[in-house]
Amino acid sequence: MELPLVVGVDGSDSSLLAVDWAVDEAARQGLPLRLVHASRWERYEEVRPSFGTGRPAEEVLAQHIVASSAERAGLRDPEVKVSAEVLPDDPVSALLAAGSDAFALVTGIRGLGRIAGMLLGSVSLAVAARAACPVVVVRGTEHARQGAGGRIVVGVGDPEDSAGAVRFALREAETRGCGLTAVRAWRTPTVEPVDHMPVADDDARLREQRASAALDDALCEAEREHPRVEIRRRAVEGPAHRVLLDTTAEADLIVVGARRRQGHFGLQLGRVAHVLLHHSECPVAVVPQPV
Repeated sequence: MELPLVVGVDGSDSSLLAVDWAVDEAARQGLPLRLVHASRWERYEEVRPSFGTGRPAEEVLAQHIVASSAERAGLRDPEVKVSAEVLPDDPVSALLAAGSDAFALVTGIRGLGRIAGMLLGSVSLAVAARAACPVVVVRGTEHARQGAGGRIVVGVGDPEDSAGAVRFALREAETRGCGLTAVRAWRTPTVEPVDHMPVADDDARLREQRASAALDDALCEAEREHPRVEIRRRAVEGPAHRVLLDTTAEADLIVVGARRRQGHFGLQLGRVAHVLLHHSECPVAVVPQPV
């Protein structure tokens, strides 16, 4: 039995876009879709009017959110199996719990309680940093959200961080029938004096070769499992967060890895993931790699 694709919904425009993306993804992967809304409406039972329904207003609102989200999902693709529920918890805790038994979690970039001007909501950030399963934050252009570019990008960093991301990205590319670009950034040391320029050039070539070799090593096993996926390898000089951010303008999805340290409950995202989650021009998948 396939694990469900779980989507956090709160009635915001952002979460509705996440529902649309998730319906398409569930259809591609042949997965059931589970819509989750977190609400502690019991806290407000004594202080909020019931609007003549006999039920607390917060409960009515919560049920309306999941029902309308489910209706939207059904209209987008009637073939996708959809379930919807209200969980009595805060949004981060509810989604993290749901993610313990999910193919992936999907969120929008920010919810109804967002602070004006925020690029990424606190719930999406916390879930991406702590979930046990892959997390997709749906952001970027409509062109990218619709998958019109025909290419997935995966950032390849250290092997202990990237194996899960590479497998996720290759499965995604194969399911979509599109190509994959695997990118590894490399850096030159501080600028050498002019009279050392040949040495600096040799060092740069060596670093680029090492980056290319690291790409081959990271892709070798997963590539054999997905032989139909056309893969491009790119070893690019520059800071990893800038190199990968540049690739999002032409991508349908960018995939990066993140370590999950056992027993550590704080935010566990590096600079690359932070920058992509806040600024990417396409949806971002953060795939955990336990250590």
